[in-house]
Amino acid sequence: MTQVDHTRMANAIRGLAMDAVEKAKSGHPGLPMGAADIATVLFTQFLKFDAADPNWPDRDRFVLSAGHGSMLLYALLYLTGNKDMTLDQIRNFRQLGSKTPGHPENFETSGVETTTGPLGQGIATSVGMALAEKMLAAEFGKKVVSHHTYVLASDGDLMEGVSQEAIAMAGHWKLNKLIVLYDDNGISIDGPTSLADSVDQVKRFKSAGWAAELIDGQDPKAIAAAITRAQKSNKPSLIACKTTIGYGAPTRAGTAKAHGEALGADELKGAKEKLGISLEAFSVPDDVLQAWRAAGSRGAAAREEWEAVFAELGPRKRAEFERRMRHERPAALAKALRAHKKALLEAPLNVATRKSSEAAIEAIAAAMPMEFVAGSADLTGSNNNKAKSAVAFSAKTPKGRFIHYGIREHGMAAALNGIFLHGGFAPNGATFLVFTDYARPAMRLAALMGTGVVYVMTHDSIGLGEDGPTHQPVEHLAALRAMPNMRVFRPCDAVEVAECWELALNRVDGPTVLALTRQNLPQLRTHAPNDNPCGHGAYELVAAEGEAKVSLFASGSEVEIAVAAQKQLAERGIASRVVSVPSLDLLLAQPADRKTAIIGNAPVKLAIEAGVRWGWDAVIGQDGEFVGMHGFGASAPAKDLFKHFGITAEAAVNAVLKRV
Repeated sequence: MTQVDHTRMANAIRGLAMDAVEKAKSGHPGLPMGAADIATVLFTQFLKFDAADPNWPDRDRFVLSAGHGSMLLYALLYLTGNKDMTLDQIRNFRQLGSKTPGHPENFETSGVETTTGPLGQGIATSVGMALAEKMLAAEFGKKVVSHHTYVLASDGDLMEGVSQEAIAMAGHWKLNKLIVLYDDNGISIDGPTSLADSVDQVKRFKSAGWAAELIDGQDPKAIAAAITRAQKSNKPSLIACKTTIGYGAPTRAGTAKAHGEALGADELKGAKEKLGISLEAFSVPDDVLQAWRAAGSRGAAAREEWEAVFAELGPRKRAEFERRMRHERPAALAKALRAHKKALLEAPLNVATRKSSEAAIEAIAAAMPMEFVAGSADLTGSNNNKAKSAVAFSAKTPKGRFIHYGIREHGMAAALNGIFLHGGFAPNGATFLVFTDYARPAMRLAALMGTGVVYVMTHDSIGLGEDGPTHQPVEHLAALRAMPNMRVFRPCDAVEVAECWELALNRVDGPTVLALTRQNLPQLRTHAPNDNPCGHGAYELVAAEGEAKVSLFASGSEVEIAVAAQKQLAERGIASRVVSVPSLDLLLAQPADRKTAIIGNAPVKLAIEAGVRWGWDAVIGQDGEFVGMHGFGASAPAKDLFKHFGITAEAAVNAVLKRV
């Protein structure tokens, strides 16, 4: 492995982790101390990476799912020579503006593949990474794409429910390049994991189609042998590494006291003396640092060899690979959507927006057939996001670009993050809008990290009808709009659907929700300008005849109601304008002058949406009128429900008449 003893290299991780947590008086020293042997074996003997170029496409991915043990990763980045991870950054652990936040953030720190911290997210995201590797290898060949995804997971990661969804998918798809190293230390914050858990994780993973075994996680030879076996497996692999949390701490090792707090001066001194580490804070012996730096540069040869192989590809295939890894959309996409919108204007589609989304997807899939990766959580026939040409992905058909996730909304959403972060694909996943509740933790991470994921969320209101209030989202639009960097579109017709898809696919710095109807809607748009009016969040759909006394704002299926209300008001001599608001959050993010121009200065402002009012006051004011939901829905046909809850043109007109 190296001329420097393994133990001294592992102790360099332990020393840096203990010192950083002690200086910050905050953090989790136990995992880095216990898992240092695992990390040392992986990074010095197996992991294919080049510290000088942490983003080269065919590197192995390493995901610290146990994000609370972030000092393990930061120590590795510093020791291996990542230029952005200096000793000063280690000293500033958990401090404002540092590249060493409390949990690893991929947008803050070079070499961090994905944000982790919420337990279970790392292992679930890694499934998407391994899935992307398998799909990309099938397309470009194993000489260009052949790398592993390694995960270091904790007891907490495996207790979280999302981990079951993730491992079931990985086992079913035979993602054999996925290797999970489980830091099996038997300790959580409350104490021994036996307080709350008695699952045999090796048996659990085997039942999900994984290769799984239990080893001594403090024995470097055992760790190396297990990783070697895992690399040869035709299944994803779990290596349960029995470790001691806080390894080396004289009184806290193996206890919950080592998990989430600084050791304290006396315990730190005792641990360093026991392990043979210098008492000087943040010191790494020169020969140990040089050995680690050699490990960090070991992958340069592999990177250069890959670059030579890649250079032998034909220029078109090489350009295609590079474009897709940059998440740059093909010119054919804009052309295809322009043609699609032109066809809609010539032959309007009066269908549910989930169906007009399906029509847009046909155009999109033709323009980007291999990079457009769709999928559904067991609702393919309802979500309508499968192109007719799409082949289902499976272990035997890795070129398939439609993924059946099963009834696993959370696992799907996390995998979508992994697919995007890996690079090469434009992923979307679908379910009912109400089930964003099940996907929300991964969706929140998508917004935090800025992953360009698209969520096709159908059955967007009480308009889904008979399934009743458990399936009828009333607060979900507001909740998603409240999430920073999450863009929510609720298009009103087929033309808006096409425009919103275009905006969603071209957004690669954050996620987008497309909220789509079950019920049929008329096509209201009669023209499609090149500047895409949906890009402003809202626009005047129908102008007033004369000076507007009323502005009617609506999204999605309720725009039709606003248009009907405008006609009824006109019959009463009241001039009004209709403003379609496909994205309330995007409207509110517009420059002040544009936002003011779109909202207008009509004295009466009314919003119509089959959801709760939250968020609309920013448009209509606190004294504005709102026609929408004030509680949960009910089970009945859609038309009956809209009438029952007073979401009608007549209700809108009556609200206006009270004000004029």
